[in-house]
Amino acid sequence: MARGRATIAEIAAEVGVSVSTVSKVLNGRSDVAPGTRTRVEQALERHDYRKPVDPSANARPRLLDLVFHQANNLWSQEIIRGVELVCGPARIGVVLSELGGSHRPPTEWIDDVMARRPLGVLMVLASPDERQRHQLRSRSIPFGVVDTQGEQPPGVPTVGSNNWNGGLTATRHLIELGHRRIAVISGPPDILCSRARVDGYRSAHDEAGLSHDPALTRWGGFDAGSGYRYGRELLDRPDRPTAIFAGSDQQALGVVRAAHELGLRVPQDLSVVGYDNLPITQWLNPPLTTVDQPLREMAGLAAQMLIALARGEQPESTRIELMTELVVRSSTAPPPGG
Repeated sequence: MARGRATIAEIAAEVGVSVSTVSKVLNGRSDVAPGTRTRVEQALERHDYRKPVDPSANARPRLLDLVFHQANNLWSQEIIRGVELVCGPARIGVVLSELGGSHRPPTEWIDDVMARRPLGVLMVLASPDERQRHQLRSRSIPFGVVDTQGEQPPGVPTVGSNNWNGGLTATRHLIELGHRRIAVISGPPDILCSRARVDGYRSAHDEAGLSHDPALTRWGGFDAGSGYRYGRELLDRPDRPTAIFAGSDQQALGVVRAAHELGLRVPQDLSVVGYDNLPITQWLNPPLTTVDQPLREMAGLAAQMLIALARGEQPESTRIELMTELVVRSSTAPPPGG
């Protein structure tokens, strides 16, 4: 059999199972013995089998699965809005899933997706495992990632932003104001964007010929609670920092609260920079200096790529990285006595 030209019947004969068993595996059914499923999936992979795409416009529900590792924050709302701005006019429904903080979907999730047969699956700070990727490919369901938590296999549509540049410009701004003890609170160290922002923070110090104190780096969640907890920890030090670069606007909110509880004024006693430029940041007191990450545009571009792939079109590029830009407001100023 030529690679990629095998039929379901030929694959069933090769593995020694019925055609219906192969069909069940393709459809994500759970009523197949694990060993049999593995043998069938290996045969499908060997022959690069792809389920034929029905050209009928009504052959597949007009749905896009949007999967968050965590969706209980304002950041997620911006991603949802970006997807809706693309899917709404195209009359494509959006199915929202949340993984409770995990970066890998459970088995039940892929079973549900295979049953729905959406136009595509868009994952945010999460990605399917190898077996789930194969199941999606076998049903011709394209999938992509927004703000990837790690390196993706070749060909997976990925949209992100230049996190290193964001960390660089945020820290460079604080250095130019005269700050020399600058702390950074980032997200989890196993997430690519978290590490890139801290790398940018370090690069800004290197660029200015300054050393960065490792004791002023914290890794946590992107939530306000992490900003508050690590903000208290850093600002309780006798040699406290005069500025904090937070890895998200929500972290920055927690830092500002910690500063207020300790009797510190922003920006007179402490400068704070956030990340994302969520709409709420311009209404804070003081308005927050932050790195503008174009979340809606990122989500919209990823949705457009998946819709194009569902139509059988190949996008010009499957890897897109948008620029970040510092938005200077009133939460940053020269250090006390500077």
